[in-house]
Amino acid sequence: MSENQVVTVTHKGDVAWVEINNPPVNATSTAVRQGLADAVAAVAGARVAVLKCAGRTFVAGGDMSEFDAPPVEPHLPDVVQMIEDSPTPFVAMMHGNVLGGGFEIAMGCAWRIAASGTGFGLPEVNVGLIPGAAGTQRLPRLIGMDAAIDIACSGKIVKAEAMLALGGIDMVSDNLEADVNSFIADLPDRPTAISAREVPAFADDLIETKRAALTKRAKGQQSPLENLEALQWALEPFAEGQPKERARHLALRHSPESRALRHAFFAERVVAKPDAIKGATPRDIASLVVVGGGLMGAGIATSALNAGLPVTLIERDADAAKQAETRVHGLLEGAVKRGKMTADAFEVHKAAFRAVSDYAEAASAPLAIEAVFEDVAVKREVFQKLAAVMADDAILATNTSYLDPMLIFEGIENQDRCIGLHFFSPAHIMKLLEIVKTPHTSAEVLATGFALGKRLRKISVLSGICDGFIGNRILAAYRRAADYLLADGALPYQVDAAMRKMGVPMGPYEMQDLTGLQIAWANRKRQAATRDPNERYVTIADQLCEMDRLGQRTGKGWYTYEEGNRKPLRDPEVEAIVEAYSARNGITRRAFTEEEIAGRLLAVIANEGALIVQEGIAERAADVDMVKVHGYGFPRWRGGPMQYAKEIGLEKSKEFMQLVATDSPGSWKVASWKGVV
Repeated sequence: MSENQVVTVTHKGDVAWVEINNPPVNATSTAVRQGLADAVAAVAGARVAVLKCAGRTFVAGGDMSEFDAPPVEPHLPDVVQMIEDSPTPFVAMMHGNVLGGGFEIAMGCAWRIAASGTGFGLPEVNVGLIPGAAGTQRLPRLIGMDAAIDIACSGKIVKAEAMLALGGIDMVSDNLEADVNSFIADLPDRPTAISAREVPAFADDLIETKRAALTKRAKGQQSPLENLEALQWALEPFAEGQPKERARHLALRHSPESRALRHAFFAERVVAKPDAIKGATPRDIASLVVVGGGLMGAGIATSALNAGLPVTLIERDADAAKQAETRVHGLLEGAVKRGKMTADAFEVHKAAFRAVSDYAEAASAPLAIEAVFEDVAVKREVFQKLAAVMADDAILATNTSYLDPMLIFEGIENQDRCIGLHFFSPAHIMKLLEIVKTPHTSAEVLATGFALGKRLRKISVLSGICDGFIGNRILAAYRRAADYLLADGALPYQVDAAMRKMGVPMGPYEMQDLTGLQIAWANRKRQAATRDPNERYVTIADQLCEMDRLGQRTGKGWYTYEEGNRKPLRDPEVEAIVEAYSARNGITRRAFTEEEIAGRLLAVIANEGALIVQEGIAERAADVDMVKVHGYGFPRWRGGPMQYAKEIGLEKSKEFMQLVATDSPGSWKVASWKGVV
């Protein structure tokens, strides 16, 4: 066969070796499918065929670039059936990950042998789909309905050792090639094809129990429930269930949910490579310094420790350093208790961490991140102390969430090394990292920020400088629009319910109570001197703060809370304050439907995102989407606010925004959307 073919067949005695070589992940492209179909014919007459893959993984999924086009023959379910029906039995020789179409191909083989640590899964649910090559039909027959639901409806990856225990594979190997050769030298009797097996018996209430749990967890996403439905078709004859699965898979490719989830999948990869770092080589960061040991600083330190980086944390005095050490150790211990970290790893991380009170300890560090009080003077003092002891080219990073980095870095020499690294709390859990470029930040330093974000397993997004950068600037607009709704007729619980219905975990007022009203209050006071006098300003939130209603930590905010319970309870006092504000300002309150509330708020978010792109703060709309998805709980299955606006139609989003602007004259700049999507 020619050298450029992605599937090759090599005969060695009575064994046919079939190899897929379609980097980077051997996806089931048209060429791979055709190559496998040809290989089934080419192995005829061999005693056994071994299917393996070149590179770092077995087949790790389908080629999503083909999903928007009409399907091209040969179709994957037909290819898998050819493998299963082949007179020459196939052995799947697996390593890396065996995902989606790769797992479906493996289930078409007579036997499955995997290297230790190989991952198995059906992640189609993560892109709004169900499997399309009989994954939901073979998996319950192979490992039972309970385990199949857990895998297909969650998209989780199961390691080879667990898959062996489930009966899904025949062997786990530490020496894959040798063990496969031994296995094929003395083949056992060919087992019954998986498609011809019955689904093992399961509990009568299993489906309904799983459905209830999935519905609660999905928060509006439909693909987990679609997978649950498809798995039940395995109770029918395979010849009936398999075509139903295929038809539903193809239909779901065109659903808004799948389009949104595929958009998010590709956007995560695009935002990691902004134009601003093209051609730049990142520095190697072997350790780092964190200044400030509060919740944010401790979280940043923990995130770096989890990535294998030694961390020195600097606090103002010995007592504060000891408290920071206790805080970091507590976060690490929490990971051990949750099964996220081994006891051995805990000891390694502890040994790699120091909490000190002397800035001289930062002298040899290649990078320092401050996470101190949100005040320009305080942060500026930190960097002056760091610059006095660190190398002239050491990277200095501020974690500010609102302030202008140019003011913070004022007076620092070599400003090309200065950067914003805005983590989101809790920093050891939240995936978003806003990387803020100043006018002086070098491409090399930016690239280093992105490389660090990747090592920390963050979704890093580039931002220019504006008040709040990308995420908090949009958040401020969102909260302002929500407050206008309160003043005009809505109540906090109605606004929150409307947004939860859209798929966010919390509405704006529940979220404020969780994070604390004092943060936004301080920011509003900071902005007061420069706020446009024509902009409508609603003072209800300020009034609550003045009453010490600061959220859950004070037991009351927009809602009230019973001791030991975080469930928000409607508070007549707050609702009376809202209604009194309207009366005091001569506003005739009116009712808003959930659709009107959500439509207006989502339009404001998208409008602010469009302005951010048009102003060059973000390079593209996808940057805004990933900030909102990974930093603010915007439902991934809607793709982000920009993708959602595109999905419902930009004109509809603009109409909602115009209503918002008309109701509050002089308070909004309406984006043109030119050049945004």
